[in-house]
Amino acid sequence: MSEIHSILKKYWGYDTFRPLQEDIIQAALDGNDVLALLPTGGGKSICFQVPALVKEGICIVVTPLIALMQDQVDQLKKRGIKAIAINSSLSKREIDLNLDNCIYGDVKFLYVSPERLSTDLFIERAQKMNINLLAIDEAHCISQWGYDFRPSYLQIAEFRKLLPEVSILALTATATPEVRADIAEKLEFKNKGNVFEKSFARANLSYSVRVVDDKERKLISALKSVKGSAIVYVNTRKAAKETATLLYKNGISADFYHAGLRHDERALKQKNWVQNKARVMVATNAFGMGIDKPDVRFVIHMNLPMDLESYYQEAGRAGRDEKKAFALIILNKADVLEIKERVRLQHPDVDLLKRVYQSLANYYKLAVGSGGDINYNFDLHQFSESYKLNHLEVYNALKKLEDEELLQFNEGFYAPSRLSFVVDNKALYEFQIANAKYDPLIKAILRIYGGELFSNYLKISELQIAKFLQTDEPTISSSLLKLNELGIVSYEKQKDSPQVVFVCQRYSVENLPINKSRLKQRSELAHSKMDAMINYALDDKRCRTAQLLDYFGEKNYDECGVCDICISKKKKDHDEEMHHYHHQIVSVMEDKSWAIDELVEQLNPKDKEEFLETVRQMVDTGELEYDEHWLLRKV
Repeated sequence: MSEIHSILKKYWGYDTFRPLQEDIIQAALDGNDVLALLPTGGGKSICFQVPALVKEGICIVVTPLIALMQDQVDQLKKRGIKAIAINSSLSKREIDLNLDNCIYGDVKFLYVSPERLSTDLFIERAQKMNINLLAIDEAHCISQWGYDFRPSYLQIAEFRKLLPEVSILALTATATPEVRADIAEKLEFKNKGNVFEKSFARANLSYSVRVVDDKERKLISALKSVKGSAIVYVNTRKAAKETATLLYKNGISADFYHAGLRHDERALKQKNWVQNKARVMVATNAFGMGIDKPDVRFVIHMNLPMDLESYYQEAGRAGRDEKKAFALIILNKADVLEIKERVRLQHPDVDLLKRVYQSLANYYKLAVGSGGDINYNFDLHQFSESYKLNHLEVYNALKKLEDEELLQFNEGFYAPSRLSFVVDNKALYEFQIANAKYDPLIKAILRIYGGELFSNYLKISELQIAKFLQTDEPTISSSLLKLNELGIVSYEKQKDSPQVVFVCQRYSVENLPINKSRLKQRSELAHSKMDAMINYALDDKRCRTAQLLDYFGEKNYDECGVCDICISKKKKDHDEEMHHYHHQIVSVMEDKSWAIDELVEQLNPKDKEEFLETVRQMVDTGELEYDEHWLLRKV
């Protein structure tokens, strides 16, 4: 067994790789720059995790999504692989300690946001690390032609100059030909030919669009016609709750999910759905990323997605087990107008961006030049009411300011409580002697979490400590905050609310560096992608899979045979064929009876089964009958 197969078996329990994974891994091990295009559920993470485990040193993984970053770190740790994520939720001391562990410890994976690569601290520490691979997840973000462009991704090439011998593995699930070329150019690939692309076709996935007057009735009938686990995507948090209630009242086990729920609520709902305790999850579009659930049979969109890239990824969460699955868009006439209004709102003018930015600075009492890389709890509705702003306009302005990399806006943010001892063993013991009231708490923490607290931040549970000491959570939290003030521990209390981060020091509004030409270009691109989405939904002539593949640059693909359009064509062809056979049969049977095999021989049909089906139907309807000698005759 080869080394890569041994690692796959040891850590993931698989005997074989999925299609293209082994080729991608080998190309990375050979020192090549690689672009891997694997559809949703294609196993992208294994493509960089396996070669990084083969080589000595650490793999830096660049990803824009904090939630997925932490999810992958947790998954690696469960497999006994040391991994760390550095993001804006961490304190400066915690970042400093984590980076030291990447240099001097045995950490194998360091997950960072692209913005982190350009900080002086990171650049200084990275040059001391033994980096074996640079993995770029969501690589389409580097392209201005992509649907989720992030300017900070353009900094990766500059960072790479510090690591001339380290190869890059760029990964994405969706990229048009223009975006693929842009990725290789912007990342300055040494060899542009190493592109591995799995077909975007999903033979087991049937795509359909239904234009109806009553969307809710269609949703209920669709879910009753297809058994198994399902996701229903809606646009708003209110719609998520209302739709789940509607389904439940109609006898369909359903729950709802959105970023406004507390972390423990989201975790429980997700767990129940993964374990099939709830059959249907009604959710806003963030749901499903990073969730390992291969048996989803149905993904339904109650509104048009903003672009085909998003739709392909969301629909692709169905049928990852390669068994028959369905993706359905349910539309009415108002949906096209609604998506046009959504795109308009998502691209606010510069004046609104400046007004929201200035209001945030006032809200947090930030002077010009202050506030860089600090987290703030954020209540969207309270903020909007305080400054007499429309909350939807504020939301879209925050997203656009995030695109411009002036802010980070994390809606469904969750960071568990973390703790580390600031003092060494000797100083801690002296503190315990001098401050007896804290002694039981310190002993309990060491008993539960161990000595690693002296060298690392660890996730802690105030509830677990409280139970150990037979007290309550607030008492433990209060004592830990006091120990933090006394310089004994570094205590980062749990955060479970939306967060706003000023990623750089606050600008004056007059000097706010907003790229107006790029805003205009992004707006035009969004409208173009919206038009492609609308055309896909309203095109009732061309195979759905063929449309998607054409958009992503795959040509000469046969019709899928399983989408609504292909099935409709089959039915039409079937009806026309049967009508043709019906006419032939009536013509030859005017004055003669026929044995069935003689009739077949006489007419020599192209499709014998179709022909015999026509005969059976004509007998069933009374147009033909069999006589006492089993000869067919006209009635």
